[in-house]
Amino acid sequence: MNQTNVNQKPGSVLIISAIIVGLFVLWGALSPETLDAVAGKGLTWMLENFGWFYMLSTAFFVLFVIVLAISPLGKIRLGKTDERPDYSWYSWIGMLFAAGIGVGFVFWGVAEPVLYYFDTPMGFSPETPDAAVAGLRYAVFHWALHPWAIFSIVGLTLAYVQFRKERPALISSAFYPLIGERVNGWVGKSIDILAVIATCTGVATTFGLSALQITGGLSYISPIPNTVVTQTTIIAIVTFLFMFSAAKGVDKGIKVLSNINLAVAAVLLVFVIVVGPTLFIAESFVTTLGGYITNVASMSLTMTPFTESTWLGTNTIFFWAWHIAWAPFMGIFIARISRGRTIREFMAGVLLVPSILAVIWFTTFGGTALSLEIAGAAPIGDLVMNNVELALFATLGELPLSSITSFIAVILILIFFITSADSASYVLGAMTSNGSLHPSLFVKMLWGILIAGTASVLLISGDGGLGALQTASIIAALPFAIIMAFMIISILIMLGKDYKLEGKQRRKKNRKEIKAEIREEMYDDIKEEVMEEMKIEMIEEIKEEMKEEIKDDLLEELVSEQDIKKENK
Repeated sequence: MNQTNVNQKPGSVLIISAIIVGLFVLWGALSPETLDAVAGKGLTWMLENFGWFYMLSTAFFVLFVIVLAISPLGKIRLGKTDERPDYSWYSWIGMLFAAGIGVGFVFWGVAEPVLYYFDTPMGFSPETPDAAVAGLRYAVFHWALHPWAIFSIVGLTLAYVQFRKERPALISSAFYPLIGERVNGWVGKSIDILAVIATCTGVATTFGLSALQITGGLSYISPIPNTVVTQTTIIAIVTFLFMFSAAKGVDKGIKVLSNINLAVAAVLLVFVIVVGPTLFIAESFVTTLGGYITNVASMSLTMTPFTESTWLGTNTIFFWAWHIAWAPFMGIFIARISRGRTIREFMAGVLLVPSILAVIWFTTFGGTALSLEIAGAAPIGDLVMNNVELALFATLGELPLSSITSFIAVILILIFFITSADSASYVLGAMTSNGSLHPSLFVKMLWGILIAGTASVLLISGDGGLGALQTASIIAALPFAIIMAFMIISILIMLGKDYKLEGKQRRKKNRKEIKAEIREEMYDDIKEEVMEEMKIEMIEEIKEEMKEEIKDDLLEELVSEQDIKKENK
């Protein structure tokens, strides 16, 4: 089945998922307290009973992608053997970073390290140097290898089934090696509906976070009030801008905005490094990187069965579940922009580059905030505890040119917001258009409006509704984590078969080349032998001919002598 010829007409996946999301939004709008209570109970039950599963599965995901990248399977290309990447390395990394996770970097870059300085992981005392080191290390831990390993598994599997197996851009396509043609039936559609719902809830939560941070920043640097009206106005403006970007498509819309955003983020990052506590940031970077590499295994596999601590559930497990809920969205988008790269290139870009950026970003912004907090220069801690969306702007406010940098930060968040909306509408459009790589503009607009409406309604209905939506996206991650485990089995089956097939083709090609070389060598040897034989035969022939000629000449001479003698007599 060729993905380029997929029927783009909306089907049952669009109808059912839209109805479910609509009912969920209606519930949150009419009774946010009830939704919050029910979702809270569901979250508590999930953390108590499946926290161990999240910790173990995410640790396994990291190990799996690293082993896969360095194995011989890493040479296999995401596409046909002769295909090459569609996008340059810079554009590709820019789109990876800006697709949605950049919002998390900007929102939590200051807040998370400072939060853990006061609310510490197990084994650390609050407001101590060790707590500051642990705060940076755990912030990086939550945004480096583990989330990108989760995204890369979904992205790798979908890129492979799309561009190598020519299946539609659907989560269910990854299960073709396991369930065959049933991916086209109710089993496959159920998987796709679950992925759509998880994506909707995750993206709507990010819309809410982005709107909160933009309005918080505007209220910090201007008289604009940080109210629900301002937040919904921001969402409306962003929705209009994203529609313009979506109309341009991936190559002209998301690609251009991502390149701009990467440049703006780099400028802001370099500025903070240069004018901030540069030496403190450098030392924090080295310490955090070393501590992360040294402790990543123990952090990945540490539970608290002998204590009543809830820190792990409300932080690490919370982030793992949230990243898994984001995996369908990030995976499909990453797959779309990664055609033509080898698995090893894919893993290097998707796993290592964002992880290194996470260490740099969190140690720069989080390290600067911790430096200000510890020195008593600014009450960053109070802001994190009360208004987390103001943490970044409060930190920039203590540095030179704060008005300009705060404005740049607002622009950065705004572009991240637009690219997230653009990417999400594209992904949801593909998922609900039978996997078309080119969903219609109408379907993309529909999902953009639906997501924007979801975030707006829940912001209007109160923070309980938004919190309930975020919690619901985490609950939706549990079945999707199980789906990801089966995706690993599926990709291993496909890679194993193709690697064997490529091995046979390589051996066949090698045999042909060896035969050609031997044939050429034998041809030269035989040619020399034949030449020698021909030379000998020709020499013999020439000898015989010369003998005959000499005989004839001698006879003629004898005859002429006899004639002369006769005449003389």
